[in-house]
Amino acid sequence: TMQSSGHRFRDVEHHPLLADNESYDSSSSSEADMAERVWFIRDGCGMVCAIMTWLLVVYADFVVTFVMLLPSKDFWYSVINGVLFNCLAVLALSSHLRTMLTDPGAVPKGNATKEYMDNLQLKPGEVIYKCPKCCSIKPERAHHCSICKRCIRKMDHHCPWVNNCVGEKNQRFFVLFTMYIALISAHALVLCGFQFFSCVRGQWTECSDFSPPVTVILMIFLCLEGFLFLTFTAVMFGTQIHSICNDETEIERLKSEKPTWERRLRWEGMKSVFGGQPSLLWINPFAGFRIRRLLLRGKKGGPEFSV
Repeated sequence: TMQSSGHRFRDVEHHPLLADNESYDSSSSSEADMAERVWFIRDGCGMVCAIMTWLLVVYADFVVTFVMLLPSKDFWYSVINGVLFNCLAVLALSSHLRTMLTDPGAVPKGNATKEYMDNLQLKPGEVIYKCPKCCSIKPERAHHCSICKRCIRKMDHHCPWVNNCVGEKNQRFFVLFTMYIALISAHALVLCGFQFFSCVRGQWTECSDFSPPVTVILMIFLCLEGFLFLTFTAVMFGTQIHSICNDETEIERLKSEKPTWERRLRWEGMKSVFGGQPSLLWINPFAGFRIRRLLLRGKKGGPEFSV
């Protein structure tokens, strides 16, 4: 395949015809229409991992609330830490949902037709890439995901914990998910430290409504969970920020691909992913969220459905 110029590929990547091709394939739709739908990948492993993520967060919330905070005699200590921990948990799970249910930047399926090519108005001798697996015009920096069965724009990686690819349109939510999970993990470890200290100094029967053996077991499991999640998500958060600042996806880094695109400056990369100038909206997973009409529409030949 003959490689076209980088400038032309950038034009094609943002070309309106890449999204607006409903006349070519009934299973594809415009980007405006896709934005109104909920994206969901029907992958068994991913769904199990996503459910496990929620259960682990709920378990941590249960131990923090009912084992450590409610039995505490310090009212303000319980209220402040309870509100803080539960707010972070809600933000973490909301970020998880937005990552999982947001189209990561899928290229429309089956748009590599002669009629579509003619509408692109390519110059003589100019060749663009076609994905043989999903029969779509492949923009620059797009990669095919074997689990999502789609080409994803600026695909960073496929994460089973969010049951979705991390790509151009949902990377912001994934970064927020890793950040909030790291924060609640650190918070849980600090609370466990204070709880062990207070129980050792006082009476074990008075520091919790549960029996001492049950309390110890629950807190040990929470410490292990907190340590593992904090380590994993903190490393992932740092990796994602580094990739955004360098305008390079994880796939491009692992493959040592030489950039054929004009790299953004570090601050421009952050603004591109998080949207606009720095503000509290950057850390708000609810920003831009709208309740759409719930109309399930299956897609032919794909593992995802849309709402």
